[in-house]
Amino acid sequence: MNTSLTMKVLSGALLALATCVTHADAVPNNSIYAGAYFLSFKPTSPGLQGPFTVPGLNASVDNVTTTYLAYIRRLSPNFDLELAAGIPPTTTVVGQGPASVGSVPYNGQKLITAKWLSPTLLLNYKFFSEDTALRPYVGIGINHTIFYDRTVTAAGQAVTGGPTSVSLSPSTGGAAVVGLSYRLQDRWFAHASYSVSNIHTSAVADTAGIVRTTHLDFGPRSVVLAVGYTF
Repeated sequence: MNTSLTMKVLSGALLALATCVTHADAVPNNSIYAGAYFLSFKPTSPGLQGPFTVPGLNASVDNVTTTYLAYIRRLSPNFDLELAAGIPPTTTVVGQGPASVGSVPYNGQKLITAKWLSPTLLLNYKFFSEDTALRPYVGIGINHTIFYDRTVTAAGQAVTGGPTSVSLSPSTGGAAVVGLSYRLQDRWFAHASYSVSNIHTSAVADTAGIVRTTHLDFGPRSVVLAVGYTF
């Protein structure tokens, strides 16, 4: 191969490489999102069980709003990997059942507060091409939840009969999401989604050695409104 032909081949290879790099740079692979996380719950439970426990002591969980944060990695024109979380909110467990336990009010009383961290990893499929401003998507994934800063309120201690500690087991479960992404500008996006998750825990309450237990499925439903930036 003569020098002229070699230079042409090298020039062609360099031009092809430059074209690939330029194209890669033109499609950012990383995004960060921030916004509002609106959470509601549909808890189910068999009720508190154990010594000196009145049947039918169930619970509901108050809705909460917190900050939504996410990192999204573009895998292909149609697939993204999303790691979503929020600033850990304080969730309140409220008594649901009889109006009172003996002379102690129960129904509607705030019994337990706890903070929880629940990162979720999702594989999302986006419809339409990347040139489309409005892109709906669906995703499935898995979440892991840990509970901390657990506190039994004065009303909860009155129901259990004295100073009480409570433990809540961690949870791992599935998650699914549907959403919309809308391009505001070249690298700025608006984002809205609705998701469901499987979050459950085994609760153990200890009142001076008297142990009571229950299992709680939170049934969370989440609405997210956020803005994002790609880079």
